[in-house]
Amino acid sequence: MIPVSLLVFVMAGWCAVYLADTLLRSSVTHRISYESWLASRGLMLSPFHVRWQTTMFNRLFAYCARINPRALYMWFNSGLVFGIAAMLGSVVLLIRTLQQTIAQMTTDNPRIGDQQTLQVVVPGVNLPTSQLAYFFIALLLSGVIHELGHAVAALREQVRVNGFGMFVFVVYPGAFVDLFTTHLNLISPAQQLRIFCADLCLRVYLVQSSAADGPRGLSVGDIVTGLEDCPVRGVEDWTSCLSHLAHTPQTGYCVPVASLQPSWAHGRAFKRLDGTMDCCSNNSLTDLCFSYIKSQGRSSREREYACMPVRKMVTGTRVCHTDDDCAAHSHTASICVTPSLENQTRFIRVTHPPNTHMLFVGYPPHLQYAVSLTNFVPRFGFLHLDLPVFLETFCKYVVSLSGALAVVNSVPCFALDGQWMLNALLEATLASVVIDRQKRELIGFFLLLAGSALLAANVALGLWMVTAR
Repeated sequence: MIPVSLLVFVMAGWCAVYLADTLLRSSVTHRISYESWLASRGLMLSPFHVRWQTTMFNRLFAYCARINPRALYMWFNSGLVFGIAAMLGSVVLLIRTLQQTIAQMTTDNPRIGDQQTLQVVVPGVNLPTSQLAYFFIALLLSGVIHELGHAVAALREQVRVNGFGMFVFVVYPGAFVDLFTTHLNLISPAQQLRIFCADLCLRVYLVQSSAADGPRGLSVGDIVTGLEDCPVRGVEDWTSCLSHLAHTPQTGYCVPVASLQPSWAHGRAFKRLDGTMDCCSNNSLTDLCFSYIKSQGRSSREREYACMPVRKMVTGTRVCHTDDDCAAHSHTASICVTPSLENQTRFIRVTHPPNTHMLFVGYPPHLQYAVSLTNFVPRFGFLHLDLPVFLETFCKYVVSLSGALAVVNSVPCFALDGQWMLNALLEATLASVVIDRQKRELIGFFLLLAGSALLAANVALGLWMVTAR
């Protein structure tokens, strides 16, 4: 469900803006000055929508349109081909997404939702509040680059640009360019397609109180070098080591036989609900139940359990899987002891010198989610340690949002670029087949109606899946 606090905040903000706008427009003394102030700054207000437009970037657009004309011509021609392919591909993708959404509505299998190619993003619901700044800045940047492509392509085709602007609709930011309609209608359908498709080609471009927190846990700035006997040289190694430890049997440790003192047995071994064994009945945070094989003779071997102080037992010890592994690397009588844990739970030593090992007991993916790692170390003290993570996350948002917007914006739907792309494409391909212009417009209308219905169904069902389930 949508968080009530977020909904109240958004609604209260827009109500305050709309109320102030209504009062100023209805005021006899302030109406003229207020409307003049809005017009001079290119501002327009309506319910849940604010728009700003300016001509200050027109010279920049004109300068960009003169850079290497031959390269730009080839670039926008390739954008034309890509745009037509994207328009057709977007329809196929939306049909597939709609099928996946309907399948998810009729089943309780969570994997189907994870396989969806496109998903509706609702801030505060399926977009964490900590990622909102990345999302909105990347969305605005994608929109600006989108409109830059339109403006440069329009000027190259001798279409005047009236201005550039940005807007906010409810909570979503965006950008637009205002083109001179008369010029646009006078050029050929191929030139129109180069303008409408220009943006598509141009855009292809420790957690507090967590499982790793604590006095002997990981701290910001620590350098992790290993997980058990798996070396960690980068983020990829960290992920692969955790995956390996999660899907292999629990690692054992070589300890001297003399260290298995009877006084450390705090009670008899008992079965947990999942069938695994435990022998520490005092809920100690420093002790852990270990199992080992005790020889009863030449042919008799019995599994024993002992509750032992975990840090003392595993500090400086070698990993093992059988007693033979310990005999091969130790001059003293040693035995391989293995933590007796619940199913899927693992005991993991995290090496981060010069500190002592961090000891983790739990589900390995929890450790992966609790710790944020980076391959970079700042050379200068004034640089924030998380700067590479910020930049990487922001770039991921820009790329993913640009791709999603390129797909959605090319859908043959009313009010999207796909509408103008479809109209220009029909004029370029059907003019010699369907002579009557009204018939071509009727064909385009029904295609746009179908595309709009397809997009609306995806958005409506996607919102319902995100907010109602």
